[in-house]
Amino acid sequence: MALLITDACINCDVCEPECPNDAISAGEEIYEIDPARCTECVGHFDKPQCQIVCPVDCIPLDPRHVETHAQLEAKLQRMTPRVK
Repeated sequence: MALLITDACINCDVCEPECPNDAISAGEEIYEIDPARCTECVGHFDKPQCQIVCPVDCIPLDPRHVETHAQLEAKLQRMTPRVK
C-alpha cells in the first residue's frame, strides 16, 4: 500500500525530506503523497520514515492503493535507474 497524509497534517515539514523516493510534496493545504512513488520505504528502510518522524501520527496506509511487499519492491525497481 502507499501511504496517505490525512487532514490532521500540521504542515510541519518534517516528512518531505525523509522520503527516499521523493513521493511527498506540499499540496494546496497539506502535504501529499504520490502513490505512484510511495514504496513505504521498502528497499530503503524497515519502516516508513515519514510515519516515524510525523509528530501528529497522520500518515496511515492508503486503502485506495493496496500493494504487496513484492509489488512495492517492483515499483522501486522501476523507479531506480539501472547502472550499465
